Amino acid sequence: AEPFQIDITKGAEDDLGWFRAYARRLILDGLEIHLRYEPTVGSHKIRQLRPNPVAGWELKLGDFRVLYDIGEQQRVVTVQVVGEKRGNRLIVQGQEFTEHESH
Repeated sequence: AEPFQIDITKGAEDDLGWFRAYARRLILDGLEIHLRYEPTVGSHKIRQLRPNPVAGWELKLGDFRVLYDIGEQQRVVTVQVVGEKRGNRLIVQGQEFTEHESH
């Protein structure tokens, strides 16, 4: 199958800017490895989120979390948010992030 294009929103670019270079590298490599070909294959790293205003899917890379959407027709993965899990909290740009949790 044709690979997916990986599109990183301005917001997610800003999120990535909060990480050190090695963490950014790890996250960007993870996007390539896990989302380029099979972004919807449920595994221990990929899960579909309950309906929410932020994103449909989550990728786990160690303590890092990538929230993304998938355009099946266009074969595009859009990275919306990148954060780090601390305990059961998701930290994005230094703040706790909860907008992806269904209320």
